[in-house]
Amino acid sequence: MDLQPTITQAFRSRFAAPPAFIIRAPGRVNIIGEHTDYNDGFVLPMAIDRAVWIALRPRRDRQVIVHSLDFDEAAEFSLDNLHKGKGWPEYIKGVAWAFQVEGHGLKGWEGVMTGDVPIGAGLSSSAALELAAARAFAAVSDLEWEPVKMARLGLKAEVEWVGLNCGIMDQMICAAAQAGHALFLDCRSLDFEQIPLPGGLSVAVLDTATRRGLVDSDYNERRAQCDAAARFFGVRALRDVDRQTFETRAGQLDPLTRRRARHVIRENERVSQAVAAMRRGDMERLGGLLDASHASLRDDFEVSSPALDSMVEIARQAAGCFGVRMTGAGFGGCAVALVRAEKVQEFSLHVAQEYTRQTGLTPSVYICQAAAGASLVPA
Repeated sequence: MDLQPTITQAFRSRFAAPPAFIIRAPGRVNIIGEHTDYNDGFVLPMAIDRAVWIALRPRRDRQVIVHSLDFDEAAEFSLDNLHKGKGWPEYIKGVAWAFQVEGHGLKGWEGVMTGDVPIGAGLSSSAALELAAARAFAAVSDLEWEPVKMARLGLKAEVEWVGLNCGIMDQMICAAAQAGHALFLDCRSLDFEQIPLPGGLSVAVLDTATRRGLVDSDYNERRAQCDAAARFFGVRALRDVDRQTFETRAGQLDPLTRRRARHVIRENERVSQAVAAMRRGDMERLGGLLDASHASLRDDFEVSSPALDSMVEIARQAAGCFGVRMTGAGFGGCAVALVRAEKVQEFSLHVAQEYTRQTGLTPSVYICQAAAGASLVPA
């Protein structure tokens, strides 16, 4: 949704002047490659046409004042006196802190913020806010926009300020996405390639209407289990273990660690196979890889949920669906389905009705376009 008119009018109403800058930073859906990013592996996300928007103008002092339309509250802090607190302002403060720790001189700004990335749904509302804030600080402080560098700063804010020990996938896709493409990313080198989405394919995000609090979830525990498996194999990360090596030594691992490692190693393989299928336009193969990914996330990595499993099974049986899986860290949130474009409206209606019938919950279905990364929008 284009929220530029909304954010522009809100800024004018509050400040009686037009904004100097308008920032848009997208959420994302990960097509395949889940829990591989913090294992230095491979991922295939795409930015979506849902985003965080900020309209702002620079200040002459080093204060930052942000009014959130969605939360109906304001945050104010000094760049010279950053302290941790709670809630959405921490993502903006964390980005400011990360910039300054890396030696960048920042200027203050004031503005208004809104967005339509569902919070807690696994569509990376946090990275969207981080990269929107990064783009805002870069704009008022005359800093060059370098996507990889900005993604690293966003990650630093998330890990060291907010406290979620995540990988860099979300920040990279929010910073570097190209419209109409998915991003094939090596999470170790940060080398990436833009992969065009095939014609005739729609990407449907299926929101189960269930939520999780990631920092308080089992996410960090999963990461520790993967690190333990990497130590067992004597490598830096599980991305360095091929299938043959794993199969040869898997019996020496305890059953839990073995399952965690098996998911990551095979998921990395699935990402490379998915890129090849996408290049060939082989949607049946691509869909099958999504189905296999969900089974692995459910059974080996154990990050699905009853709601997600129900949504996936309903979508898989619907007309036009090539494949479907949970997306995001798990424990609730969304699934992603690849659907034949001419069937997507029928698919969406059927899935929503059947999911409500089976679970009593009211889902949301978002038909998403592949959007560009964090950008300055002409005011």
